[in-house]
Amino acid sequence: MATTDSVSTDYEVDKGSELFPLLRLALPLMGTQLAQMGMGVVDTIMAGRFGYVDLAGVALGGAVMWPCTMLMMGILQAVTPTVAQLKGANREDEFGEVVRQALWMVVVAGGLIILVLHNAAPFYRLMNVDEAAVAIALPYIELTAWGVPGMLGYFVLRFLAEGLGFTKPAMFIASTILIIKIPLNYIFINGLFGLPTMGGVGCGLATAIVMWLEFILIIFVVTRSRFDHIGWHRHFALPSWHIIKNLLHVGLPIGATLFFEIGLFTTVTVLLGQIGADAVASHTIAMNVGGITFMFPLALGIAASIRIGFNVGAERYDIARKIARVAMLSTWVVAFISIVVVVSMRFHIASLYTNDTAVYELAATLMLFVAVFQLFDNSQSTAIGALRGYKDTRIPMIITLVGYWLFGLPLAASLGFGWFGETYGIFGFWVGLILSLFAVSICAMGRLYWISNNDQRIALLSNR
Repeated sequence: MATTDSVSTDYEVDKGSELFPLLRLALPLMGTQLAQMGMGVVDTIMAGRFGYVDLAGVALGGAVMWPCTMLMMGILQAVTPTVAQLKGANREDEFGEVVRQALWMVVVAGGLIILVLHNAAPFYRLMNVDEAAVAIALPYIELTAWGVPGMLGYFVLRFLAEGLGFTKPAMFIASTILIIKIPLNYIFINGLFGLPTMGGVGCGLATAIVMWLEFILIIFVVTRSRFDHIGWHRHFALPSWHIIKNLLHVGLPIGATLFFEIGLFTTVTVLLGQIGADAVASHTIAMNVGGITFMFPLALGIAASIRIGFNVGAERYDIARKIARVAMLSTWVVAFISIVVVVSMRFHIASLYTNDTAVYELAATLMLFVAVFQLFDNSQSTAIGALRGYKDTRIPMIITLVGYWLFGLPLAASLGFGWFGETYGIFGFWVGLILSLFAVSICAMGRLYWISNNDQRIALLSNR
């Protein structure tokens, strides 16, 4: 698992262009995100080929599981800008305690998430979701829940490495896990080697196993000699409220922001369950494709957070501002490329996911909507990621709360169910999603422009 990454190389100031230092961080991050997204794609394809009800069940299970886990993952993501700014300020002696306290947060949160996921049945009853799909969703998330503590521990140690500029190890780990996930899925879904045939539920068992494998592999990475100076594992430390409070101060808004965004998409998935399993399956395929194209702007936002955080810690605000501009220009270029690819290949892509003609045709049509919101989705993701480098997390949280839940979701539901006029069904939901992304992207970009040009505010945020 050794890499040739160098912190000094990745953090080195490029007197010419900030593009290449940013890409040195972003490309491995994109590989990591694609591999992790690939696990969801594998679940979608393999469950879909077993049956569209199994696909809908896995999607509905994820609609409950991922907002919960991503909320905590977002909180833990405070480790990245914290470590990056400490690195820029030459306070490396504080790295280890940050990690130890974040791991205490994992212990508590992991137990709570398991408890929540094992009591999800009332939520599906409340939402009046298709019973056949729920019969798959409940055991799927109950099995997956047992892997969540391992995944959260992995995130803490991954964010430590990324905050220091080591972005390649996570890419290698995620790629390895994806390779392992495929045969595990096949075995559990189809009941090989004397095991019972589990269908879509088997994806949950496979997911729980690989979550713990991720944790084991990242431990191997961060105990190598290049991390010796951190000493995060050399001694035991009791919980420190002072450090945990600082992590929560930055991380809670990040987690809430992720929760509001993912929660919007998963809530729409659950609401579509009232229309039928075929609608959920088609929607899931389209969202899966959108998720793949989303990986580069997501990686670019994380890379911008690391580079901006380091330069803010070193009080090089002009360079941080330049990084933000380069990140936004890059994400727009990628968005236009993604639009061309998705529109031109939508029928071929849909055929990879399903053999059902109705699901295939609807999914291909929905990909036209995916193409439209690429520009807005890319813009908001990279802008919010860049803002995290400044530790500006509370206002983006408010932007996503208002844009997604007070504006986007009511609009999507009213268009989809025809509350105030004609019923547009699944297409109405997608129009609402697009308009909410547009609103959030405009506000996030405006916030980034204001923060990056306000040195006094930057200094205030970095001293939290």
